Amino acid sequence: MSSTMETTAVQKTLVKTLSISAAAAVLALFAYGASAQDKKAAEPAKKAEPAKKAPACKTIKAQAGCEGRAADCTWVAESKDDKGKVKAKAYCRAKPKEPAKK
Repeated sequence: MSSTMETTAVQKTLVKTLSISAAAAVLALFAYGASAQDKKAAEPAKKAEPAKKAPACKTIKAQAGCEGRAADCTWVAESKDDKGKVKAKAYCRAKPKEPAKK
């Protein structure tokens, strides 16, 4: 008997299969890394949002905030009866829109 071990057809096939599997795994990892970098590059462009809308006039509770938006909001003062009791609280409302010219 010889001391060196001879490789059989089964062992050769096993080695080839394992090497092909390892190569495929390495390629898959590179592809995954490349796609992850593409997603990271695309995210900052997606996060850029247009300017937020100003809150609706009816949600503003302070007179200063309402008067600060004089272009589209109007402050309505509270109304009191003859005895000084508040009949209607003060509030902010939207100015009416102008009709379109013909």
